[in-house]
Amino acid sequence: MEKRDAHIHTPFCPHGSKDALKQYVEKALERGFDSITFTEHAPLPPSFQDPVPLQDSAMDLRQMEVYLERLSQLKKEYDGQISILTGLETDFITGYEEETAAFLNTYGPSLDDGILSVHFLKTGPSYICLDFDEHAFQQLADHFGSIEAVYEQYYETVYSSIVTPLGPFKPKRVGHITLVKKFARLFPYSMSPQIRELAARCLDAVKEHGMELDVNTSGLRKKFAGEVYMEDWMAETAKQKKIPLIFGSDAHQAEDVGSSYETYKNIITS
Repeated sequence: MEKRDAHIHTPFCPHGSKDALKQYVEKALERGFDSITFTEHAPLPPSFQDPVPLQDSAMDLRQMEVYLERLSQLKKEYDGQISILTGLETDFITGYEEETAAFLNTYGPSLDDGILSVHFLKTGPSYICLDFDEHAFQQLADHFGSIEAVYEQYYETVYSSIVTPLGPFKPKRVGHITLVKKFARLFPYSMSPQIRELAARCLDAVKEHGMELDVNTSGLRKKFAGEVYMEDWMAETAKQKKIPLIFGSDAHQAEDVGSSYETYKNIITS
């Protein structure tokens, strides 16, 4: 089996480290990876107001051409040593579907791979970044009325991301499907039949639309999550449905490339 890390960020990420692209590649080689995908946070829709304090959730649109060119050079430099794929982690934001599709139509032809993720939940006329910090999550719980209601809204939005047409270059992999659990140790919940039903509907839609799932190990590095962003029953359901489960370290620094790959292997082989 090809050893692949398909969710890696870069120095183009304004909230990540400034480790050089080569440092990420060298770490992947050191750890025996055959293939990596750089999936920087795609620029947010032009008319969308980034709700986080520093407005640093994603790469600036003005950097896209440089990003693509740098990765093109990197592929040539490491040709024959490791497969490097050019990708993006694109946000699905309710109400911005047309702008997102337009962006993908422009840059999609230059991409080899991609992830579609939900980080922002709509709260009335505004949005909150659900994984920014515990205070943002508390705001969501206050707005929707309960922790359970936040989970319901999250899985409703993930479902929309899967079934909404975004053109021929729509990413085919759903990012960290249980990201809503990033602060689960601070905001405990027990999965209600309603939440499980919504999550299961997402898995059915992933299968129906021929998509993949990001088995994202970054939750193991988050002190209030402490687990992979993939519940056991979800992994089992995905295997039964023959949904591809793709490893993603979600590294935002070179040291985290390939992090907890053995955990991923246990999930897919158990």
